[in-house]
Amino acid sequence: MRELRTLPKGHLHLHFELGMRPSTLADLATAAGLPTPRTSGFAEFGGFSEVIGGILPLFRSPADFERLVDEMVSDAAAEGIVYLEPSFWPYAHAEAFRSADEAWETVLARSEQAGARHGVTVRWMAAVDRVFDSPERAVEVARTAVRYADRGVVALGLHNDEFGWPPEPFEAAFRLAADAGLLSTPHAGELDGPASVRGAITTLAAHRLQHGIRAIEDPALVDELRERGICLDVCPTSNLLLSVVPSLAEHPLPALLRAGVRCSINADDPLLFGPSCLEEYELCRRELGLTDDELAECARSSVRSGAAPAAVRDAALAGIDAWLAAPAEVPAQAAGPESTSTPASGPAVA
Repeated sequence: MRELRTLPKGHLHLHFELGMRPSTLADLATAAGLPTPRTSGFAEFGGFSEVIGGILPLFRSPADFERLVDEMVSDAAAEGIVYLEPSFWPYAHAEAFRSADEAWETVLARSEQAGARHGVTVRWMAAVDRVFDSPERAVEVARTAVRYADRGVVALGLHNDEFGWPPEPFEAAFRLAADAGLLSTPHAGELDGPASVRGAITTLAAHRLQHGIRAIEDPALVDELRERGICLDVCPTSNLLLSVVPSLAEHPLPALLRAGVRCSINADDPLLFGPSCLEEYELCRRELGLTDDELAECARSSVRSGAAPAAVRDAALAGIDAWLAAPAEVPAQAAGPESTSTPASGPAVA
């Protein structure tokens, strides 16, 4: 069993505010004079959205975001993450910032400092909210992202509920971003099925898909993902807790990997779902039966499919090869009939 903490990896699917530590959430609530919001009690996307609605208003000042950036990068370094690409939709924070530009200036400056301090390359995904952003507003989001392309914004995402909000109306925003060299990284194939994946590929020219796992329902689509080299940024615990899959045993990640589809392993929203990115790797080994070769391939996809500088990418790939070439440790044997050891636990849940 090779130590997964030492496996160099990228983290490509992390919603910025929902990656905070539970202790930080409690501190923000105390500062606001409010009870700590709940982070559990949902089993589908609607209830999940309600929980988020109780958390985002706790961010009151730029200092709150600076603290979150510092902690996010520190935690990433401790997990063996060498490239981090969180997503951010600043329009929920009008109380803390006068404009989206001010919000981006704050998080970009702080992440550059924190990344240098902890040895993590940080780039950002600008989010379009498919429910709250009209197609016209999405173009403005894309223009803002392009303005900060030389400061660390490298991708344009498409978030929120896929049902009733297909990708096609946002074509103009994604075309504008692509023309400026940004990656196309929309959510698709999570709540909605293969049609949303096809829309994201054909209309938005997706380089990566956030989730994308329901492509498994269409074998021809799986073949297309493999042939195009499109990476799926997979979040197993999120898929379980939002009832996208009925159980971890039925999660399609192993089947997608064995079909040759590029996949990365990610945490999505650790504050709400529980596991960190590292813990998701451990879960994939324990619960999904991924081999070290498969876990290493997921790590390779995570550093190849983002926008890491070539030197960072090449060093990470060499580190992954070295990790895999090292001898695996033999697991300790049970002490015998009187052993009190217990089986590995299931996935952490909020």
